[in-house]
Amino acid sequence: MSAVVSIDEWRAARRQESASERPLRLTRRGRVVLTALVLGLMALVVLWGGKAFASGPGEPREVTVHAVEAGETLWQHAAALAGGDRDVRDLVDELMALNGLSSTSLQVGQQLLLPVDEG
Repeated sequence: MSAVVSIDEWRAARRQESASERPLRLTRRGRVVLTALVLGLMALVVLWGGKAFASGPGEPREVTVHAVEAGETLWQHAAALAGGDRDVRDLVDELMALNGLSSTSLQVGQQLLLPVDEG
């Protein structure tokens, strides 16, 4: 038994097949929107990129290497370096950064870099 297909159904099927084979074509409005999006993204990159800058390494500091003894804390070392005129908390942060520490806990025998007093 054969299937009967009307001319309209056949034409609709052909249009659908040929539409899937054709390349994408943008209308004028589509090109304008796409261009505006690209220009907007480029503007954002330029604005954000203009604020980004690379910083060089800080000034070199003279340091001494200290072997941690039992009972010593990072807070004690920072307080000794502060000398009463600097905030000890800031020095603790500096010592952690200088030594690559993720916490303030120290281990006996650990090598600790301490900045030399500049005064």
